[in-house]
Amino acid sequence: MRAKVFVTPRKGILDPQGRAVEGALKSLGFGAIGNVRVGRFITLEIDAPSRAEAESAVRQICERLLANPNIEDFRFEVDAE
Repeated sequence: MRAKVFVTPRKGILDPQGRAVEGALKSLGFGAIGNVRVGRFITLEIDAPSRAEAESAVRQICERLLANPNIEDFRFEVDAE
């Protein structure tokens, strides 16, 4: 199975990279852009007997390693290939 993990800064947390991208987009003429947030996209291959077990493993991986719970949120999708 393949998992797609999306890690983003929590609402209210300063995102300097997002602000830099927003400023660059505005300077390129994309004035209607606002509230840009920059995060990470991670893919994982998981050998699990069921989708439920794969989801449980991905949740634990996110909570223990991939996302800092103080400043980041995460969501994920698990697809059978």
